[in-house]
Amino acid sequence: MGIFSRFRDIVNANINAMLDRAEDPEKMIRLMIQEMEDTLVEMKASCASAMANCKKVGRAQDEAGKRARDWEAKANLAVDKGREDLAREALMEKRRWQERAEVLEREVVECEALVAKYQDDIRQLEEKLASTKEKQRLLVQRHIHAYRRRQAQEELRRFDSSDAWIRFEQFENRIERMEAEADLVNAFRPSSLEDQFDRLKKDEDIEAELEALKASRKKGEDETAV
Repeated sequence: MGIFSRFRDIVNANINAMLDRAEDPEKMIRLMIQEMEDTLVEMKASCASAMANCKKVGRAQDEAGKRARDWEAKANLAVDKGREDLAREALMEKRRWQERAEVLEREVVECEALVAKYQDDIRQLEEKLASTKEKQRLLVQRHIHAYRRRQAQEELRRFDSSDAWIRFEQFENRIERMEAEADLVNAFRPSSLEDQFDRLKKDEDIEAELEALKASRKKGEDETAV
């Protein structure tokens, strides 16, 4: 397949449609990127060769123009010297080099047009390649997320369908019973001497606060009566 045929196929390709038909989208997109990169290398090499040829033809055109001017100068010299025969020969050489320069000029124009076409094709292919690489990046991310989600769902189904959940609930119930038993033990444990004194102190504080409250209310009632 020629370079231009591959280029047209790649640029005109509907990537989404190709990925929809592919059994392995990641493999398909890797192959597409490899094909694009290979084609791009060839196109750049061809463009560089065309540019070098343009310069070569341009130099030949300049040389042909210079030769035509040189023969024109010789024809003028021959006329000045009265040598019409030499002037005639010089003018024939001038015409030959002029025709050569005109042919080379057309070739330069065609060569420059070819280089411009190569550069435009390269730009299109680079844009297509960048777009495809972005699709590859997104596709790989989606594949990773999908794979992880599937694994998570499989683990959940396996956990729900196994005895692990039942054993877990049994273990949880056992811990709750142990906690309840510990609370019962603490509830009936005789109070220590320090605990008893702490309660006495708290009782004294409550009594003192109660007496203060009663005194305050009695004072208010006395003031109201007066």
